[in-house]
Amino acid sequence: MKRPNILILHTDQQRFDALGANGNRIIKTPNLDRLAAEGVNYSRCFVQNPVCMPSRISAMTGQYCSSLGITRMGVPVPQDTLTIQKILKGYGYDTALIGKLHYLPHANRDHSWPHPSYDFNHMELSDEPGCYEDAYRAFVARKAPDQLDLISLGLPPAAKVWQETMNFRDGIKHPENRTSSNCGAFPGRSDCTHTAFVGEQTIEYLKKQAAGSRPFFCFSGFYSPHSPCITPQEFIDLYPADQMPVPHLPQNFNGGHPADFLQTAQKFSSCYYAMISEVDAWAGRILDALDQSGLADDTIVVFTSDHGEWLGEHLKYGKGYWAPDIVSRVPMIYRIPKALGGVSGLSSDEIVECVDIVPTLLNLCAIPIAPCIQGRVLPVAAGCAADDGCGAGDGCGLTEMEGWRSLRSDKYRYVAGPDNAEMLFDLNSDPYEYENVARSASYRDALHEMRGLLIRRMIRIEHSMERSWVY
Repeated sequence: MKRPNILILHTDQQRFDALGANGNRIIKTPNLDRLAAEGVNYSRCFVQNPVCMPSRISAMTGQYCSSLGITRMGVPVPQDTLTIQKILKGYGYDTALIGKLHYLPHANRDHSWPHPSYDFNHMELSDEPGCYEDAYRAFVARKAPDQLDLISLGLPPAAKVWQETMNFRDGIKHPENRTSSNCGAFPGRSDCTHTAFVGEQTIEYLKKQAAGSRPFFCFSGFYSPHSPCITPQEFIDLYPADQMPVPHLPQNFNGGHPADFLQTAQKFSSCYYAMISEVDAWAGRILDALDQSGLADDTIVVFTSDHGEWLGEHLKYGKGYWAPDIVSRVPMIYRIPKALGGVSGLSSDEIVECVDIVPTLLNLCAIPIAPCIQGRVLPVAAGCAADDGCGAGDGCGLTEMEGWRSLRSDKYRYVAGPDNAEMLFDLNSDPYEYENVARSASYRDALHEMRGLLIRRMIRIEHSMERSWVY
């Protein structure tokens, strides 16, 4: 039996509603919309952590963050962690990483040193655009060396401290005053962006695989639309700032907001949408490359992200506590080859989770699902029934981080936070989660129900080490 290839197209910080297929009438994502039309689109998919590192390793292992012991940023992923690429490699797959992985903290090291392989045979790693001496910078140095001083988005604050402490100099100009709300036009050539690097190198990898006999697993990690929102002007031109939507701020929220806040939010949204449209353009080229190489009929394609973006809601940018829908809900598309029973044009509003990716893919590849994998098999192909997992049965999405938990049901979000704090949001009447109704008498039964659901979920995902035999 020939097992299918797997291609994961993965963005960073893309919220669920920043996609045409999910009802956004402003954003231009024709290629990703095409992917959704050719596959199964889950419009209510939730990540297991609201920040990059723990969310990514949870998705790539099919295990909840608390089971992995990785609930916050800065925890290096142990190299023996049972990831999907480790499992597939054992079944003869060629495994590739192109772009962002983020299994290690990236601010406190020299990126010219080889990175641990994490069971990838082929690795072109770049966790941040232009900040480090990595595969992206090598790509630009080979392609257009005159662009090297134009590709950095600015050093992350911790990286700047490390470089100054270690007296490390890379000879590259880095923009100053980087913040999470920075946005604007990419100053270099459009074919030298980080997105272009990921797209072009993914296409090159696919061309080589067309002549091979082994199945492949390729994880293409786009940095966009993570802030700072810097992207070529031609994509920004698609979204005039004064025509962009504004955040849904209640009147006098937090005592009001700066006079120019809404205009700033519109400009940021323009660049954020533009970054997604740039990814979409390259996604289209990648899908075309699959078609032209004859690989499309044998390749499962998954598109998703690691978390969302506040985008000015609650006067915030970025991501984090308490993981409302705009932070914890992401796009999720599966396109399955017809030979595996793939169906097209199916849209589901069932609540699913990113931990479901690994067991779903292993099931399609006829590979046993290890007992430590906690997600469930999703019915993404004809004749493929939903399987049981740690989250199945309660219809909820769990997002964890150190010190708090957030549980999303069909109607409510319940948050058990620090210092015994509780929050409850009625998502039917308050989809952007501005009014905490946990203390409202009319929501007492709902509060008790959500408490019970969270307790039962946490008990269900308890994960002990394997025992060797009875005592």
